[in-house]
Amino acid sequence: MSADALSILRALQAKRSGTEEFSGTLDKAGYTPETLWKEWAAAQGHDYRATVTPDELDPTLIPRIPISFAKSHLLLPHSISEEPEGRTLTILCGGPESFLALEPLVLLLDPAGTPPLLRPVLLPQTVLYALINTAYERFGQTETNRILDRAEEEADTFSDLLAIQETVDLLDARDDAPIIRLANSILSQAVRQKASDIHLEPFEEEVKVRYRLDGVLYNVLSIPQKLKAGIISRFKLMANLNIAEKRLPQDGRIRIRAAGRDVDIRVSSIPVRHGERVVLRILEQGTLLLPLSEIGFSPEDLAQVNRLITLTSGIILVTGPTGAGKTTTLYAILNTINSPDKNIITIEDPVEYQLRGIGQIQVNPRISLTFASGLRSILRQDPDVILIGEIRDTETAEIAIQASLTGHLVFSTLHTNDAPSAMTRLIDMGVEPFLISTSVRAVLAQRLVRRICSSCRTPYRPGPDELARLEITPGDLPEGVLFRGTGCASCLETGYKGRQGIYELFVLDDEIAHLINTREDASTLREAGRRKGMKTLLDDGRRKVLEGATTIEEVLRVAQSEISTD
Repeated sequence: MSADALSILRALQAKRSGTEEFSGTLDKAGYTPETLWKEWAAAQGHDYRATVTPDELDPTLIPRIPISFAKSHLLLPHSISEEPEGRTLTILCGGPESFLALEPLVLLLDPAGTPPLLRPVLLPQTVLYALINTAYERFGQTETNRILDRAEEEADTFSDLLAIQETVDLLDARDDAPIIRLANSILSQAVRQKASDIHLEPFEEEVKVRYRLDGVLYNVLSIPQKLKAGIISRFKLMANLNIAEKRLPQDGRIRIRAAGRDVDIRVSSIPVRHGERVVLRILEQGTLLLPLSEIGFSPEDLAQVNRLITLTSGIILVTGPTGAGKTTTLYAILNTINSPDKNIITIEDPVEYQLRGIGQIQVNPRISLTFASGLRSILRQDPDVILIGEIRDTETAEIAIQASLTGHLVFSTLHTNDAPSAMTRLIDMGVEPFLISTSVRAVLAQRLVRRICSSCRTPYRPGPDELARLEITPGDLPEGVLFRGTGCASCLETGYKGRQGIYELFVLDDEIAHLINTREDASTLREAGRRKGMKTLLDDGRRKVLEGATTIEEVLRVAQSEISTD
């Protein structure tokens, strides 16, 4: 090593460790670890790159190296290639400490093989650290099956290991207990694949693990019967549930970190014939809440919604089944109108995401904090805007209506198939029609459709029978084609990646208010809405198919109930 290179390396180590001998001088000269690292690379004749993408990595190498080793030594295997001089291993390095761990890394990759030639490629530390997290999210999936194999071999040793505590980040977990590593792997894999739910379903000979991705369940793992008690007990213990109670339903919560992300998990267990069924709902705290303009509204509906949410009183309802994205829409609305001059308070079950500057109340029936009782207290807090997680009973509905009639803007959700049905649902709950017609301003029905994967999106010419299913004519098609996904690694061969909403906005006016007062049925209200320009869920889905955002099959899957209605 040359004298210049050695002095740069000493300066870099001092800069990282904060040694006074060099750090002060370096700071004054404007040096950063990245600039020093680049100079040392040049002095040593090593390659230096500002960035490396995950697609460049060899996915077979990543699972062989523990992520804790990669992070602590700032090392990541890149690829193995056959060069004229011999078999060469390219390794990404992010600091002086990386070179001390090159030999252990080679041993981890192939302890019995002939050592390859090494080609270090130097990266900025921050870039490499982010790449390590991304690489293990994408390529660490095979670890789950390896852990499962070891767990099965050691199934008899689990009873003494259930109480071991978690490490800070599941990807950094170093527990040797296979049942703990298996549970951590199931959770971390679900987080990196952006699953919304994990289902553990016991059957006579196995426990099936399924992930809900973009609203659809997929089988991902089968756990042998002899591991059933261990894995179920592990998840119950993490959620602070009673592992001895197997006859009654239980609910709990797990808070973890996975791949550097904070994750909140709601856990529900119920007794079934072959044991206990556990469902884990994943809520990422760092998830970016989308603005209203990016969740799928047509320009016309977006303009209507922006007008409605600036009203100073009235009720705006969002309807749809569980998992239709109602909470996301309401949070986007609250973020849009949130300002220092407004007092916004919510009561939810559960509070899924924390909203800065907004008071959020968690329903707790065990201490008699229900939607109705909480809403009464909220009204004494001088609110401008109130969000009620769901109107479930007549008492809550009537308090919400009274709040709207006394100068408050109220948002809430209701479980109905379409927007006009919300009116008949409230009447069925015992609310007087004249109260509904004078307080409700609009109802927004919605569903979530899967988006066509952008990586494998392909045009095709649909047949007449396919078009007829969604009442599309050949003349409607842009350039005579629609789009679909062919399936690729990016979308797990499904052809879809991500979701967006389809919407039906039902705005009340004097004519519709009169129909409500005379207790007309939902189909009459629906026809009145369509005469006034309301686009149904099917209409909005048709628009998104023609735009190339989703497919005919996907719209029919989520809006099938409309076919018989229209």
